[in-house]
Formats: sequence, C-alpha cells, structure tokens
Amino acid sequence: MTGLILFGGFLIMLVIGVPIALALGVSTMVTLYYIDMPITVVGQRIFTALDSSSIMAIPFFVLAGNLMTHGGISRRIVDFAQSLVGNVKGGLFYVMIIACGFFAALSGSAPATVIAIGAMLYPDMIKRGYPEQRSAGLLAVAGGLGPIIPPSIIMVVYGTITSSSIGDLFKGGLVAGIMIALVLTVICVFLAYKENWPRSDEKMTLAGIYGGLKRAFLAVMLPVIVLGGIYSGLMTPTESAAAAVVYAFIIGYFVYKELDNQKLYEVIVSSGKGSAMVLFIIATSTAFSWLFTYAGISGDLIELITSMNLSATTFCLLVAIVLLVFGTFLEGIATCVLLVPLLWPVAQSLGINVIHFGLIVSMSNVIGTMTPPVAVNLFAASSVTHLKMGSIAKGELPFFVGFVMVFLLFVLVPWFSTALI
Repeated sequence: MTGLILFGGFLIMLVIGVPIALALGVSTMVTLYYIDMPITVVGQRIFTALDSSSIMAIPFFVLAGNLMTHGGISRRIVDFAQSLVGNVKGGLFYVMIIACGFFAALSGSAPATVIAIGAMLYPDMIKRGYPEQRSAGLLAVAGGLGPIIPPSIIMVVYGTITSSSIGDLFKGGLVAGIMIALVLTVICVFLAYKENWPRSDEKMTLAGIYGGLKRAFLAVMLPVIVLGGIYSGLMTPTESAAAAVVYAFIIGYFVYKELDNQKLYEVIVSSGKGSAMVLFIIATSTAFSWLFTYAGISGDLIELITSMNLSATTFCLLVAIVLLVFGTFLEGIATCVLLVPLLWPVAQSLGINVIHFGLIVSMSNVIGTMTPPVAVNLFAASSVTHLKMGSIAKGELPFFVGFVMVFLLFVLVPWFSTALI
C-alpha cells in the first residue's frame, strides 16, 4: 500500500502538470503522513542530498557552459571545425558533428549544445541550400553528444548516487561519444550522395587549419584543462568544473572581450536558475528514493527480479527499455535520480559493472531528449530553426537510428564501457 500511495501520488501530480521536483517532494510527504512518520524527514534528506562536493560540479559546469556560449568560444570552435572539413559534399553536416563534439567537451549539456551550435550553423546551412529537416534533425541528435562526451552532468549525478568514479565514467563516455560521432558521419556520407547535398565553398588547406586552430586555440584548450586535470588526478571533477568557470570567464571577458558586465550578469542569473532546477529535482528525488528503500519496496523489487533468473545481459536490456520509456516523459536528471537508486542494487546483485550500468543510464537519458513528448533537444532545435517538432523528428530519423544502434552495442557489450579503465 505504501508503494501504491508513493508512486500513485507522484503519477497523479505529473498528469495534472505539477513540476517534477514538487511532485516528488509532495508524494513523499503524503506517504510519510500515511505511515505516521514526521514529514521533517524530507528536509533532512534534501539537506543530505545536497551536502556533497560532487554535486557542486553541476552548477559549475552549467555556468562554464553558458560563459562559453556567450563569450565567443563556441563560435571559434565552429570556425575551426569548418577549416577541418573543406569543400566535400554535405560538408557543413560534418562541421556540425565536429562542432557539437567539441562543444560537448565544454558544456556537458544537450540543449546547450543544440542552441549554441545551431544558432551559428543552421542559418548558414539553409542559406547554402541544405535541407531544412535533415539539418535540424542532425542538430537535435548531434547535440546529444553533450551529456555523453565528458564532462557530463548526468554522469556526475550518477557517480554521486552510486559512489562510483566520475573519472572512469568520463572515460567510458569518451569512447561512446567518438563512436556516435563516427556513426553519424557515416550516415551523413550516405545521405549526402543519396539526397544530393551541396558542397561547402571553403577548401581544406594547411594554412586554413592552422589559422582556425590559432583563433580557436584558447577555446580548444578548455576541455584539455578540464579532462587533463581529472585524468591526471590533479583535480576532482568539481575542482575541474570550477577551473573551467575561471578559465571561460578570463577568455570571454579579457581575451575575446565578448562578455561585458550586463551579459555576465545575465549569464550568472540564467545559470543560477538552471542549476537550481536540477538541484531541486535531485534533492526531492533523493527523499523519494529513500522512502522507497525504507518501506522495503526496493528489497521486494530485488527479490522479484532475482526470482526471474534473468541474466545480466537480459536485465541490462530490460533496464534500457524501461529507461527509454521513462525518458519519453521525464527529464534525464529526474529519471536518473529516481530510478538509479532502485535499479542499481539489482544490477549490483547480478554482477554488472557500475561503469557499464552508468553508460546505459547516461545514453538512454540522452535518447530521451530526442523522443517526444519531453524532447528537450527537439524543443531546443525548434527554437533555433523555427521548424515544428514533427518536422525535426522526421528529419532526425536516420541519425536517431544510428544513435540507438550504438546504444544497444554498449548495452550488449560491456567492454566498450570499460575499455579505457
């Protein structure tokens, strides 16, 4: 009965449009009242959830991403990507993939990647005769590299929940991101000739590449500093995120001089709002998950799945399906903090590697950003391209299939997740 009240209340509030964080918190308080426990427990669990140095990486990465977007860093990355491609057929599609990959290594956010790269590339692509739907569709999918290529906010959240190595998660994400980018490139090569996409005007030359790298060098150095600090052991993910903020501020304000006081104020305010939303969801979902475990529902779930004699691979497939379904109507962070505390103990009992399971969680949540109704990548792409979400969803189909194929490969073959560990 406790589980019915907890989940039933949560689902009812979601249906009537209550924000996710409030729905989690209120359903937890109602259930506590039902089992005659003080609702002050919710406040205690919220404090415990946020009293973590690892969690502080999230607002730092959000702020760093916004500073990069408004400080001229992302534009220089796009220019450098263009110098690498040259005048091949469909060249700007490859530029988009490369630029999204670079920006993903700076922001850790899918919608931020979509908006930053799309705002600069999409108008130019349409002006040069590239198909609108395909361009917007690739933007929505390539933007999904944001939470895969490290640093990744979703991986920070998962690592905090499971007490696993965020650095090792980042290594797995690096392999996944490169594979996804390669698959998207192969699909673009095929579609470029099938749909007769135009060529870029610029030729690839060593002088052009050198000039592009020279202009973008300080921007490209940012992921080197962040990831190098983590992998070398000199900095924790939170410290590297703070270093990224300082570096992005110095470059945008003093070197590129594209950040002024007014723009800086707007960046700080928007970053604060975005971070608060994510942290509020994490805080209330932690109380929700604690009650789930306290009431014995988690133990019952483990016993049920164990009695089914599922293999580790079958369980991973089942989890992937569940996460994909949840991802169609829940935001990725919410899905992670809601389901990981419930599913990870079961995965652990089956001997599943914590990094492998983390890649499954992270990649499935990214796929959720591309699938309606809660498709933040489609919303972000729509805001940049002014196309309807249905048109973008139609244009993204071949790229989406490629992304899902890589995801299934990671689900079925744990080696890909742990290859660099």
